[in-house]
Amino acid sequence: MMPAQNSLTSMRSQKLALILMFASGFASLGYQIVWTQQAALWLGHEAAAVLAVVAAFFAGLGVGALLLGERISRSANAARWYAGCEIAIGVWSLALSVLLAPVTAALLDLIGPQPSPLRHWALAFCGTFMLLLPATAPMGATLPAMQRLVARLHRQGSSVAALYAGNTFGAVVGVLAAAFVLVPQWGLSRTAGLCAALNLLCAVATLALMRGPADPLMKLDATRAPLPRASASLWLLAATGLLGIGFEVVVVRVLAQVAQDTVYTFALLLAAYLLGSAMGAAAYARWPSGGADRRSDALLRALALTCLSGMLVLSRAPGLQAAVQSVLGAGMAQALLAEAALAAAAFLPATFVMGALFSHLSTLAISRSIPLGRVLGANTLGAALAPLLFGVWLIPAIGTRTSLALLAAGYLLLSTRAAWKAPAQYLSAAAVIGASWLVPSLAIVDVPENGRIVRYAEGVMAAVSVVEDGDGVATLHIDNRQQEGSSATVFADARQALLPLLLHPQPRRALFLGLGTGVTAAAAAQDPGLAVDAVELLPEVIAASALFREQLAGAGANPRLHLLAGDARRYVRTTPQHYDLIVADNFHPARSGSGSLYTVEHFAAVRERLAPGGLFCQWLPLHQLDLDTLRSIVRSFLAVYPDGSAMLATNSLITPAIGLVGRRDAARFKPSEVRDRIAGANLLHAPAEFGLPDEVAVLGSFTAGPQALARFAGDAALNTDDHPVVAYRAPRITYVAASSPADRLLAFSQAVALAPGDVLDSSTDPAFAARIAAYWLARDRYLVAGRKVTPVADPRQMIEQVGGPLLAVLRTSADFRPAYDPLLQMAAMLAAVDVASARTLLMQLKAVAPDRPEAAQLLERMASSAGD
Repeated sequence: MMPAQNSLTSMRSQKLALILMFASGFASLGYQIVWTQQAALWLGHEAAAVLAVVAAFFAGLGVGALLLGERISRSANAARWYAGCEIAIGVWSLALSVLLAPVTAALLDLIGPQPSPLRHWALAFCGTFMLLLPATAPMGATLPAMQRLVARLHRQGSSVAALYAGNTFGAVVGVLAAAFVLVPQWGLSRTAGLCAALNLLCAVATLALMRGPADPLMKLDATRAPLPRASASLWLLAATGLLGIGFEVVVVRVLAQVAQDTVYTFALLLAAYLLGSAMGAAAYARWPSGGADRRSDALLRALALTCLSGMLVLSRAPGLQAAVQSVLGAGMAQALLAEAALAAAAFLPATFVMGALFSHLSTLAISRSIPLGRVLGANTLGAALAPLLFGVWLIPAIGTRTSLALLAAGYLLLSTRAAWKAPAQYLSAAAVIGASWLVPSLAIVDVPENGRIVRYAEGVMAAVSVVEDGDGVATLHIDNRQQEGSSATVFADARQALLPLLLHPQPRRALFLGLGTGVTAAAAAQDPGLAVDAVELLPEVIAASALFREQLAGAGANPRLHLLAGDARRYVRTTPQHYDLIVADNFHPARSGSGSLYTVEHFAAVRERLAPGGLFCQWLPLHQLDLDTLRSIVRSFLAVYPDGSAMLATNSLITPAIGLVGRRDAARFKPSEVRDRIAGANLLHAPAEFGLPDEVAVLGSFTAGPQALARFAGDAALNTDDHPVVAYRAPRITYVAASSPADRLLAFSQAVALAPGDVLDSSTDPAFAARIAAYWLARDRYLVAGRKVTPVADPRQMIEQVGGPLLAVLRTSADFRPAYDPLLQMAAMLAAVDVASARTLLMQLKAVAPDRPEAAQLLERMASSAGD
């Protein structure tokens, strides 16, 4: 073959190699997105899954590079090696679709319902590593195989940089495509199937287009004895791998307190990290060679300084994101761009240098006759330690700011002795020390004016804080986002326990999934005949909840309330206990894997934990849900509880919560049993204090029956473990609220209907059935009237605005106390400024609700005061 033809063939081989590495990188990070979400299903939290999968990913790459890299470097059949690795990756990913369910079930059994932290993290990291190893090990051998295959690139020192850049650019596209297109449309298994097809296509293309004689130079290089400095090079590669992924872990934890912490947030953060690495490697491939040690020291120094720049960005992250958002405007795309800009500002400077440093150290090691397999193995095994070291140990122990300072110092300490003879090295060290003192805390908590932080704890999976405003109202925050409930919402929180509790005729054991402020579970535990287990994933939330539970039940532990640190999904799958009542918290569906608590599989697991006659209530935060997402959740619930119904926790138009209610035996409710439960309730606070004085108020909370719910859900997509539509749909309203909670509640109420036979037992007295039907109608009219109310201070103006509508509601149902009580309060206020108008209003109340004594009693007091 002529020289020109050889050159042309070499160029084509280079281009094909880059295309193949791009496709392989696309598939690998597509798998990482899929595996992270699958791991979250049994590890319980997306943050835990990220740590475990990242560690398993890099550990597998390291094992594969070390075990296979040197054999590949001595092989004359690099094309077969590369194709074999791609086939192994694709085949195992397909096998996982079959094996995942039984394997993760076995892992769940090993972890158990309440593992110790040591047991939990040991099994999380080791189990995930073993599960993914058959795919990640061959992934670790693909770069050595491709570098061996493209002989001319090997003779050029920049070969690793070019191939690594191509592979990492593919990874960037794979992350974004999986998170924004493939998984939302196709689900996890089909996305993994597409990635497997790419692996197999890479194998076929390699065997068909890149087969040829081995390059003798490569055999010579592979057999050359390593130079004395080889060991130091490998240790340096391992240390930089550890620090590089440590930087990723710490930055992601900080930005979780600023960004929305959705599936899209994680994808954008990962893409920004990879993009910087790819750009750095691509730039290095074009840099002239020379000055190996000086360049290493310069890059390490630059990394220390860019870590500090990342620290500065993080300390100003809320303001930076708000500034970008104000420029871009409103909209989901704009909000995601703002998150992407923040991720780029935090990650790109440091990761650009990381990509260049890895390429340089790899090229330097190869020049010292160290096989590329050892190079990759050392770097990735070091990286595999970072999630455990930084995520599980250092961040909870010393915080994120000190962890970042240690990272910057670590890069400086890796420099050669010669570097410390240069003034720039000491200036860099001074910058690291100064930043660790001068940069504000990276514990980001929004504190209202005149407010204060009552409690702050940095945990393994999240930062938990209690914030008090100027009026003394305390709220619970996880990663700087307020959770359900506060010290001002005890009434609503307690109702979420009492409503399902009073619907069960004789509960003896109850399970609460999710703790929040703890008020809901504590309200149920007031029942002297009820043992309550409350499962909460974050130990820091359990500790913080004591501040809120004391407000309801006073100081001191309640022996009937058992707070269990564990994952809700895992608990219901592994506990042998059965419960008369299970109540699930209104988890924000867009946050950190919470969508998996609304899947068909989870609802079915809960059903298995119900005792005969048991009742399950799943609360849904309609103020955090759009109607399309709600339809998917409702349809998923009905798939397990076809006779399910819906109720309202309160009549709030600001934070409406809907409860989906299902029974194991699909029985209807008997008013007499509810009446007896209320009468026999021996609670610290009587149900009447929470607006539940009788069976009418309890059963009146229902708003939809099974047929109406089925019509409302229609053909909405089921939310399943494999196709987590809620996790991808719910963020839309989180980023941009297209409607108000009141609008969504009214739209839901108008879309459903309820007849007494939908929820009441067939033996129900017809008169009571008519009475409850009137209550439901009054409630719906009350909600419509409330939508038009504008708060005013003057009671006369308020009466003019709402008096007529509320009296009309009472004429529909005199039992509807949410309309009666406000009118009574307004009459009392009006008596101080307009006695005649107050007397007129009270007379109207007596007429529409003659069985209620309060209006007559107030009239008597007014008459007595006038007589005095």
